[in-house]
Amino acid sequence: MTDLDPAKLPRHLAIIMDGNGRWAEGRGLARTRGHERGADTIRAVTTECARLGLEQLTLYAFSHENWKRPRTEVAFLMRLLRAFLVRERPTMMENDVRLTAIGRIEQLPEAARAELDRSLDLTAGNRGLNLCLALSYGGRAEIVDATKRLAREVAAGRLDPEAIDEDAVSARLYQPGRDPDLLVRTAGEMRISNFLLWQISYAEIYVTSACWPEFSVEELHAALRDYAGRTRKYGGLVDPHPASSRG
Repeated sequence: MTDLDPAKLPRHLAIIMDGNGRWAEGRGLARTRGHERGADTIRAVTTECARLGLEQLTLYAFSHENWKRPRTEVAFLMRLLRAFLVRERPTMMENDVRLTAIGRIEQLPEAARAELDRSLDLTAGNRGLNLCLALSYGGRAEIVDATKRLAREVAAGRLDPEAIDEDAVSARLYQPGRDPDLLVRTAGEMRISNFLLWQISYAEIYVTSACWPEFSVEELHAALRDYAGRTRKYGGLVDPHPASSRG
């Protein structure tokens, strides 16, 4: 049990999982060990978010820029993704977690896409936490893709250009829905790294020095307590209920 007030929890939590390689190198280990340990952290954090009743957890799992890493590391990460998807299916089902994914998924290797599709299909009927993995994802790319969708609809005569507003753009993002209430970044980095650029316009931001492999349930609770104590503002308006949000 915790002292967290359910009424003050974020409904949508987004996390930039940073520091896997740094954690491993600091211990004289191969970077791959950090990624493996990070996968274990995903299970612990997801299970706790499901227990706490959060609606969505969005994890920055593999960025569009990560394709630029050494081929051996990218290949390992794709194998790790496949293994994670297979291994975590029982845990997701036990916790009523529905898996979704955002990004240019078509760029993933065929084997990884196949396992992703199996997990998506298996958990589609679950009604608890929405665990959203950002894969081959970039915030700018998402906005570009949404803009292309709008342009095609205008060209086809299905959309009046004058009808394009923020809601129209939001509806054409990879996963329309509630914007994140809280963005957490691990490993102490003070940047958002092209993650959910449109959606985090009014999100609260929490940065911890803990690298992702050492981000414990206690660290998660600390971030949630910090969020619960904030007064949220939207362009000068004060929201007296920290757990509520636009979107």
